[in-house]
Amino acid sequence: METAMTGADRRKRILAMMRQSAKPLSGGALGRETGVSRQVVVQDIALLRTEGHPIVATARGYILDEPKHAVRLFKVFHTNEQTGEELKSIVDLGGCVLDVAVNHRVYGKMSAPLNIKNRRDVQVFLEQLKSGKSIPLMNITSGYHFHRVSAEEEEILDEIEEMLRERHFLTEFMPYEQEG
Repeated sequence: METAMTGADRRKRILAMMRQSAKPLSGGALGRETGVSRQVVVQDIALLRTEGHPIVATARGYILDEPKHAVRLFKVFHTNEQTGEELKSIVDLGGCVLDVAVNHRVYGKMSAPLNIKNRRDVQVFLEQLKSGKSIPLMNITSGYHFHRVSAEEEEILDEIEEMLRERHFLTEFMPYEQEG
């Protein structure tokens, strides 16, 4: 017996479909694909909008009005002293470090938005760490952490991945850490 998709899973699927589509998607088409009525899709769209997703309704269907950037999750490991090198290397290649996350065995997943897109942003971030009483999030997991990085194209993310590997910052995902 097939179990029904949860509302959160359905909304995630709707967002993924909209991101992959070059044309508007009708509520009926989204409903058929996710196994619900058009009215449920309308409610899902409203919920997604309240979460901040820029969804526009057109006469031909819904579109996601966000820039088309490639995004990749990297698992990295380094010392506090290497944080600046890591971040500068990413932005110098054209990446934007969207966030930092850790997967703590007791507390679970924790993340914080960064949106570091240039060397000035890196410098401001490093100064905030130095002047505050806080420590980098990666310290609670002994230096292991994740960054979602966006770039204008996949090739840039490939270059960033290679650079992280060459500098020995990149580390392997554990089976339970893979994004689903």
